Amino acid sequence: MSLDASRASEVAHVLTEALPYIQRFSGRTVVIKYGGNAMVDEGLKSGFARDVVLMKLVGINPVVVHGGGPQIGSLLERIGKESRFVNGMRVTDSETMDIVEMVLGGLVNKEIVNLINRHGGHAVGLPGKDGGMIRARKMTMTRENPALKAPEIIDIGHVGEVTAIDPALVHMLDDGNFIPVIAPIGVGEDGASYNINADLVAGKLAQVLQAEKLILLTNTAGLLDKQDKLLTGLNAAEVDDLVADGTIHGGMLPKIRCALDAVNSGVRTAHIIDGRVAHAVLLELFTDAGVGTLIRGGRRA
Repeated sequence: MSLDASRASEVAHVLTEALPYIQRFSGRTVVIKYGGNAMVDEGLKSGFARDVVLMKLVGINPVVVHGGGPQIGSLLERIGKESRFVNGMRVTDSETMDIVEMVLGGLVNKEIVNLINRHGGHAVGLPGKDGGMIRARKMTMTRENPALKAPEIIDIGHVGEVTAIDPALVHMLDDGNFIPVIAPIGVGEDGASYNINADLVAGKLAQVLQAEKLILLTNTAGLLDKQDKLLTGLNAAEVDDLVADGTIHGGMLPKIRCALDAVNSGVRTAHIIDGRVAHAVLLELFTDAGVGTLIRGGRRA
């Protein structure tokens, strides 16, 4: 069935708008943190897989880092284990860490890999601890306790922070035309496994790879001002001001800090985009408008 003239013109416009972006980003690395609604809605999951496959086909090197908090929580509930959080971090004892590894490194990782492969890509799943790729240490968390002279140390178990990333496996897969799909599990010097926030892993990986872009999929439209209007383009200094005046707060703060660390460490731009929008990654990469907030390095002119 042929396109009518109006539809044909629309398709041609989309393709010509995308062309300069494809030319600009060909050969570059884009790190994508995949999570939120985009990971649970069947239509959005399929759209994300198609986006990643298309990126690879036009010469971009996508690297996917995924979360899986809801899936971990669901399995813990099924075995009768309560999920506990401290400052947004899941308390991860040894039994919970076994579940985390099974869900992130197994069920979720393999589902994403299979979905990308079904849409014509060549994805390979990597738990971050494989090959010592993500080195980690136990995260230290404290809180003020009026009864003590020093802050109280809270033990949240096998929750880690990144100390180093070895990009050799990622480079090898990129060079072989594969798409790396990484579960945010690190390994300590003692061989212990650590559950690490996926945003933090994606940000650190983007820095190590000197990626062109870091893209963080969220369940919001992006960064909003105090009137709930979308802020589409910001530099690092402007973001600092928004944090200082309380515009950016709560659960968005860790994502912002991750994005700022990335752009201040050589990543050209970071994007916080609405993963509830179909094909959000392609729209952010290849259209003039985008679907979220772009953050670039540098100070105010």
